[in-house]
Amino acid sequence: MIITCKDKKIEIEKPVMVKDLFAEEIANSKYNVMGCLVNNDYQSLDYELKEDAKIEFIDMSDKEGMKIYRRSLIYILGKAFGEIYPEALLTVNYQLSHSMFCEIDNMEVTDEIIEKVTNKMKEIVAKNLKIEKRIMNREEAIKFFEETGTIRGRLQVDDPENKEIIMYYCEDYYNYFYGLLASNTGCLNLFELQKYDDGFLIKYPSSKTPEEVDKKIENKKLAFCLNEYDDLHKILKVDTVHKLNRAVDEEKIKDIIMIDEALHEKKIALIADEIAKRKNAKMILIAGPSSSGKTTFAQRLGIQLKINGLKPVTISVDNYFVEREDTPRDENGNYNFEDIEAIDLKLFNDHLTKLLNGEEVEMPEFDFKVGTKRYNGKKLKLAKDEVLVIEGIHCLNDKLTSSISKDEKFKIYISDLTVLNMDYYNRISSTDNRLIRRIVRDYQFRGYSALHTLKSWKSVNDGEEKNIFPFQETADAMFNTSLIYELGVLRIIALPLLEEIKNDEPEYAEARRVINFLKYIKEIPAKYVPTNSLLKEFMGGGDFKY
Repeated sequence: MIITCKDKKIEIEKPVMVKDLFAEEIANSKYNVMGCLVNNDYQSLDYELKEDAKIEFIDMSDKEGMKIYRRSLIYILGKAFGEIYPEALLTVNYQLSHSMFCEIDNMEVTDEIIEKVTNKMKEIVAKNLKIEKRIMNREEAIKFFEETGTIRGRLQVDDPENKEIIMYYCEDYYNYFYGLLASNTGCLNLFELQKYDDGFLIKYPSSKTPEEVDKKIENKKLAFCLNEYDDLHKILKVDTVHKLNRAVDEEKIKDIIMIDEALHEKKIALIADEIAKRKNAKMILIAGPSSSGKTTFAQRLGIQLKINGLKPVTISVDNYFVEREDTPRDENGNYNFEDIEAIDLKLFNDHLTKLLNGEEVEMPEFDFKVGTKRYNGKKLKLAKDEVLVIEGIHCLNDKLTSSISKDEKFKIYISDLTVLNMDYYNRISSTDNRLIRRIVRDYQFRGYSALHTLKSWKSVNDGEEKNIFPFQETADAMFNTSLIYELGVLRIIALPLLEEIKNDEPEYAEARRVINFLKYIKEIPAKYVPTNSLLKEFMGGGDFKY
């Protein structure tokens, strides 16, 4: 057998674990190695090599490596609670920057609890205990769950097609995570627990700063927005995949859909009311990451604004790009159209000022083929009952509208902030939710494969982290575009597309990771989705034009 790692080839005669074959490389790595890719598939360092393989290590400076770190940290958090407070009903709710917000449903979070659990976690890390994956067949698993009475990992048994049931063991503690865990506790040495609202945060490093716990101030507005949705869906008893699936089985999903859609309409109406109250606000700026549903949101907001006596007038920032030769370039020498300097800020602000002053402006139209602005006689003048609506990645950055006073602007941040969790320990990432939306939209309307979408996803995320997320807390309003039921609808289209990706592609591992959690969510018929739903932006067949 030939094992390849970077430029190194090793011939082995009998099976060997990755961690044993590459012990020196792992020990000398600059950052903690969390796992590896074996022939483009995510594997633990305990993985046994039995055939020719290409190996790539995943450390904490890699986004997937940080996901493994985060999951493993939650695992030892659960173990620590199990040892000190076995009666505690611990819930990992959602992510805030580089931390997870957790609650204890049946206990008040105190300084004493935080201190004791922190010390126990440090003790578990110091012991460098093995985290072992054990596989049971269905019969063994059903007996195990009956005897233990546990709900941890139970979702695996709910799927009758799932023949192998996995649990992770560390000493006598067991739990399941829908993704790879570290092979030992010793690499999980960077974390901090901090009281927060009625729960606590577990903080950890980021892939950009893997040697220190992120000290950024948590996002208060984002937390409020998430809490609002989380609380509602807990009341509706659909905050986990198991409960959502049960609603499908019990034919209650139509009611859930109607309530979810009604919440969207109510929140959009409240934002429109707030805009109407601000008499000086003549410009509405909307920003959010990819696949948040900005286009549908803007059109539905427009309807609510008209009810309040305001007529929206849309301006596209894309018509204000600088000339092609003046476009900034990235580190690879390619044009960087996402850089704010790619916009003709002087001209854009000049036109905005004139429009808000009641003057007429000839609007440019950007010719992307030749890279220049053209003027085709399109004139614009705002009436007294009209407001500008501008949507784009830089809309929360005041540099885009530097000539406009703060009281004339109303900034809105929107994102798909999912509050659906797999179970009480395993959350579904909002980024993954947006990725699935984008896979479906790219296929439906652009003819792109899931492979094409995955190849570009990292670049999309990098642009969001630079141009959108740093400004989200400056928004006057936040709108959560997530729908608790959406993955049940989108999986019908997304799963076959993801399964087309072959294991010789670098994106295969990411495709399998998404498939592995999507398969636990039951299908929800597309016919149940209302025609004005934001979800139609990705599925098609809706009332709005895109």
